[in-house]
Amino acid sequence: MPRMKPDDVADFLAQPLIGVLATLRRDGRPYTVPIWFLHDDDAFWITGTYDRVWCKQLFADPRASLCVEATAPVAGHVGVDGTVAVHELPDVDIWPMSRRLVDKYIAAEHRDAFFANMRSENRLLFELQPEVVRAIDMRVYRGKRADRDFQHRQPRTGAPQDPTTST
Repeated sequence: MPRMKPDDVADFLAQPLIGVLATLRRDGRPYTVPIWFLHDDDAFWITGTYDRVWCKQLFADPRASLCVEATAPVAGHVGVDGTVAVHELPDVDIWPMSRRLVDKYIAAEHRDAFFANMRSENRLLFELQPEVVRAIDMRVYRGKRADRDFQHRQPRTGAPQDPTTST
């Protein structure tokens, strides 16, 4: 699959796209949740509250994956696997990065009110440091060789035939 160029990755991740974060349950099964994220200096920043299930899971096991996919403005997919570092008040001022998240996702006229509400919650900040990064440029994806071979074998005049039926 064609890899996204570094400038395209940065542009893609700067968009207000929803990511899907995967954490691990106690029994090892994945738990997924849609999240807002901020990509900064090769890390992914995510804010949450102490009572959210996924936040509790990250305290128990810091391994996580993040998937971001979109068709516009850049058709692509970025996936990362890594571990999170937890940043908590009062040791770390989580608010500047949290404000940047608000600025990315909330319309300008609503940002101050949204941020004020966030500051009233018992929040913390997670820094996901990628160990593996997959960045696929879907604008030029042609499929795997097996996909192309299968498509080539299909009749040109309609839907694919079911190989289990005879004519």
